[in-house]
Amino acid sequence: MKYHLINNKLFIKNRKNFTAKMKPHSLAVFNSNDIYPIGADSTMPFEQNRDIFYLSGVDQEESILVLFPDCPKENHREILFLKETNDHIAVWEGEKLTKEAAFKTAGIKTVYWLQDFEKIMHELMSQADTVYINKNEHYRASVETETREDRFNKWLKDKYPAHNVAKSNPILQRLRSVKDAIELDLIQEACNITDKGFRRVLNFVKPNVWEYEIEAEFMHEFLRNRSKKFAYTPIVASGNNANVLHYIENNQQCKAGDLILIDAGAEYANYSSDMTRTIPVSGKFTERQKEVYNAVNRVKNDATKLLVPGNNWTDYHVEVGKLMTSELLGLKLLDKNDVKNENPDWPAYKKYFMHGTSHHMGLDTHDYGILTEPFQENMVFTVEPGIYIPAEGFGIRLEDDVVVQKKGEPFNLMRNIPIEVEEIEDLMNS
Repeated sequence: MKYHLINNKLFIKNRKNFTAKMKPHSLAVFNSNDIYPIGADSTMPFEQNRDIFYLSGVDQEESILVLFPDCPKENHREILFLKETNDHIAVWEGEKLTKEAAFKTAGIKTVYWLQDFEKIMHELMSQADTVYINKNEHYRASVETETREDRFNKWLKDKYPAHNVAKSNPILQRLRSVKDAIELDLIQEACNITDKGFRRVLNFVKPNVWEYEIEAEFMHEFLRNRSKKFAYTPIVASGNNANVLHYIENNQQCKAGDLILIDAGAEYANYSSDMTRTIPVSGKFTERQKEVYNAVNRVKNDATKLLVPGNNWTDYHVEVGKLMTSELLGLKLLDKNDVKNENPDWPAYKKYFMHGTSHHMGLDTHDYGILTEPFQENMVFTVEPGIYIPAEGFGIRLEDDVVVQKKGEPFNLMRNIPIEVEEIEDLMNS
């Protein structure tokens, strides 16, 4: 881990909030992720399951968290099971959590080695009526790989078929979507690191650089600032590449006069940032590029104002559609007949702006959040309108990360990242 130790008050609070939603005489189990193989003896870098991290702060493989708030034994109401560490592991793999370090990380007093799990679990299950199992139910999830959590759930239901089974995910969807102040600070740090990377790139870009060189400049700055990686696969799309929404090849040369759409954000302590900026390869926007850019920026600013408590996903996107339609009419990309005769299921503006405007953000770039429920204070959303014009050889998207406030406009976590045309041009030519 490159990040500073997180205050375990966060995880203590998160567990308290979760257990308050559990049924009487029930326990919940959360597993770490696997380390996934590539081939031979190669593996992918470990990424912790976000749910066990959210509830414990434990950031290593082969870890299990058990929550049993009604357990007769007080010391078994919160238990961590960890892979036993020793001097050999410390030499070959690096230091793992000791029981003392686990308490400092998670605020959990009862820590057992993983080898004792089945024996202790048998005792716990004899005292519980219901067991909460965890499954990823995010609306965009499409998981083909069998996870460690999946294997555990099969084992548990086979070994203890008489128990009632409940789902952890709906509880986590609601809890994780509303951020604690400590979480907001961590997301802010991720945004600050992204800011540093972007400013580095503004000083680097010039005609004939390659998209992957820009990606490398970001990665250099991220690592220098305790981020282990991009929060998601970055998009560095010059020219018409920007009109491919999920362009990730990043292997083309940037030509004078073109724009570069950059969708890149740092992670910090497993928390994401998600930024999009569009910049001119030559350091100056053409008049047409500037006209479209400012239209996108106006939609972003006005859409941000709609992210207020009580608003909802459906109404929000209808209103953003109206904002975008107005701008596209002004740009003469649409005319009044296009709007008059539009298909209500696919409005006219979708020809140039075909994706959603916002998504929840936090531990995951597309974070947990139930889309049928109203916005709440301290939810974090992206705001990312775009206009894509293949016929003119460019696409423009702008994106910030914002926090819903109790009153007034959302707080922009990316308020310091350059975005105005004049600011971008001044920094690129300084």
